[in-house]
Amino acid sequence: MSRRAGVLLHPTSLPGGTLDDDVFRFLDWMTEAGLRVWQMLPLGAPHGDRSPYQSLSCHALNPALLPAAAWQSDCDGLDAFIERERWWLNDYALFVVLREQFGQQSWSQWPEPLRFRDPQALAAVAERHGEALTTIKKEQFLLFRRWAEIRQAAHDRGITLFGDVPIAVAYDSVDVWANPELFKLDDQLKPTVVAGVPPDYFSETGQRWGNPHYNWQEMERLDFNWWRQRIAMALSKVDLLRIDHFRGLEALWEIPAQAETAIDGTWVKTPGRALLTVLKEDFPAMPFVAEDLGVITEDVVALRDDFDLPGLSVLQFGFDGMADNPHRIDNQVENSVVYTGTHDNNTTLGWFDSLGPAMQQQVLAALPEGFGPMPWPLIEAALASPACLAMIPMQDWLGLDERHRLNTPGTAEDNWNWQFNWSQLPADLHRKIRVRLECCDRLKESL
Repeated sequence: MSRRAGVLLHPTSLPGGTLDDDVFRFLDWMTEAGLRVWQMLPLGAPHGDRSPYQSLSCHALNPALLPAAAWQSDCDGLDAFIERERWWLNDYALFVVLREQFGQQSWSQWPEPLRFRDPQALAAVAERHGEALTTIKKEQFLLFRRWAEIRQAAHDRGITLFGDVPIAVAYDSVDVWANPELFKLDDQLKPTVVAGVPPDYFSETGQRWGNPHYNWQEMERLDFNWWRQRIAMALSKVDLLRIDHFRGLEALWEIPAQAETAIDGTWVKTPGRALLTVLKEDFPAMPFVAEDLGVITEDVVALRDDFDLPGLSVLQFGFDGMADNPHRIDNQVENSVVYTGTHDNNTTLGWFDSLGPAMQQQVLAALPEGFGPMPWPLIEAALASPACLAMIPMQDWLGLDERHRLNTPGTAEDNWNWQFNWSQLPADLHRKIRVRLECCDRLKESL
């Protein structure tokens, strides 16, 4: 965690939305600008809402990222890939084929033999759909190979890849279908409780995410093997991982499955300390960042600090006038990652434009002067902060307004669709960024 800066951009927000040659052009632009960390959201295959945080598999890569030309390339190494990854790939391919067979219905709606994974029923599917299964496996092979090329290209340029691991997995996923004993399900494999967050300043009824809760007792009995495989797979793709909703490793909000809102939930302790202890054995460098946004208790802070994990701060949240607000500019600390905003925030220009005149003046009074119009004063505050890593969304580097927001939490429409185009990059933007990074001692030339 040396002093560096980077850009937050999900690969689907590249100009073509795929892992085509724009990836390498983007990496070259980062290199010219002196940006050494590329942060992205979870890379899995999403459901119809395109949310990266609700994927069909925590291991598979999103097929929508594969450029069409990749299918024309050779398949040297395909058989070895299928054999090496069979521990997750076989179930994933079956899951995708069955979802297509049943019109993308959730696995919980499939016929009972398939829902309960009867070996004879699964064998019959495998025999009947052998060609389709092979195509899905080949698709993942091409995706993994392409991503390996991209990771090597990033490393060649001294760029660190910063990924994301959601605390929960989707109920309609191969992860739950193939491992029902690791989740709190009833005898019909329906969730007994679901995840979310309690009522707070933003919502009177809280948030009911609907994800199933883990059967932590069983996971711990199995020495957290499922989690260890999950993290190992993630770190085979990226160098640094953000643990989304980190406070869930101390306690998670459990909501009765039949409840329509999150109001009736309760906090239930989780064995996060035991899990992190095991992960430290597997990954002594602990290349993790704790997403510790929201209402964080002393126990959560202790869990984060005991493992020396950087937390997050979001400068857009730092102007409520509260002296103890961890997002205030003057409350930044070194062992953290500072953002102007995240994928869930408005763009900084959109956020600033939404404020009243009096609040705008209050914000500007707290920010460095002489750096031009928004979003540059907030960008400068992030770069100049003590935080070891400053991450700026691509929309903010480009100075874009609220029309370019990626996601609005609590809504289901018009999210996850934004893509930039090269015409939006001023010809001298990389030089402007590089000058600011050098002035803020963030111009690091290597990993």
